Amino acid sequence: MSLIQDIRIAIDAVKANLGRAILTCLIIAIGIMALVGMLTAIDGMKASITQNFSLLGTNTFTIINGSAFVDFNQHERKHFKTIDLKQCQNFKERFKFPAVVSNYITYSGMAVVKSAYEKSNPNVNITGADENYLSINGQQIAEGRYISEADLQNESQVAVIGEELNTKLFKGVSALNKLIVTGGTKYIVIGVLKSKGQAFDFGSNRIVIVPYTTANKKFYQPGSSYSIGVKVDDHTMLEAAQNYATGIFRSVRGLTPKMATNFDFQSSDGLSTKLISSLSFVSVAAYIIAFITLFGAAIGLMNIMLVSVKERTREIGTRKALGAKQGQILRQFLMEAIVICQLGGMGGIILGLIVGNAVSSMISGPMVFPWAWITLAIILCTVVGLLAGIMPARQAARLDPIEALRYE
Repeated sequence: MSLIQDIRIAIDAVKANLGRAILTCLIIAIGIMALVGMLTAIDGMKASITQNFSLLGTNTFTIINGSAFVDFNQHERKHFKTIDLKQCQNFKERFKFPAVVSNYITYSGMAVVKSAYEKSNPNVNITGADENYLSINGQQIAEGRYISEADLQNESQVAVIGEELNTKLFKGVSALNKLIVTGGTKYIVIGVLKSKGQAFDFGSNRIVIVPYTTANKKFYQPGSSYSIGVKVDDHTMLEAAQNYATGIFRSVRGLTPKMATNFDFQSSDGLSTKLISSLSFVSVAAYIIAFITLFGAAIGLMNIMLVSVKERTREIGTRKALGAKQGQILRQFLMEAIVICQLGGMGGIILGLIVGNAVSSMISGPMVFPWAWITLAIILCTVVGLLAGIMPARQAARLDPIEALRYE
């Protein structure tokens, strides 16, 4: 008997017990959907993270007063003495390297901004920055202009806003030269930023950028810390620039050679790597959910196959009486179990791809087809079918043909 014939017989057997087969397929489909769906979503997140952080470039770094990123294995994040404006200005003057330096500070991430048309949600990022901030953060102006040195010197009450905030506050009307109010202070909108996508933008679409010389009077609070962004002209000189910046800023902070460095560097590559690695626990969760579900499905399938053997005892006896060998009966029931698993697996893969890519699209990630995970799912379904079908298949193959023919 050929493999194709085995598959045909298995399909006919599935049709004969359609209700039970569908229930088993659904259980298997849920497990595979969890596996493929979650891993597809993770791949989409990784692609989105890489895409968004690549906009910052490989030639930028930021001097901050804390550890470069939250360690998910620890309960606390290390913080050092704040970086004040005087230190920022001192560093900017002394940093003689082919690079662009920007001093900026985030005053709030939960501000409310009003226009003559609408009021925002309390999720707006208020940032005080200098003339080089856009270059450091990989952002561009879509309309209008950015803050100039003259705006800083004159402490102008002007602002540049993010694309999402522009849509929310002005409802399709041009925001240029219109007033916004935040923190009780009025600002004239002089520019609107290009959108950076909805995923991992860290609030850049809901941002209000104002000259720090202006905003300090209203928003600065004691203990707030500035950040210093550096963008080198040649990315191959990034390490040299960081080493040079370390020496300069240690001097600015008044550190002696024996004193430990009390600041840190943050780069786009380091952030994206940390974020991607932090998704590993989601992958583990997908494996656990899939294992538990498939284990339950294997037990259910084995029980269904055992019942099927009982119900088809006379059929098995007839086949043996006509010359079917034990190996053929064994192969037939194993194939039936594998077919049921593969049908459930195919449904789970399709649902997983739909769910995973739906999640990816919500965070502006690309459409992903994780062929490696799909292949793994097919292999898992085959293994589950073999494990669940081996006992019923052996029981069927060992039936005595005479006793089987007598079975009522």
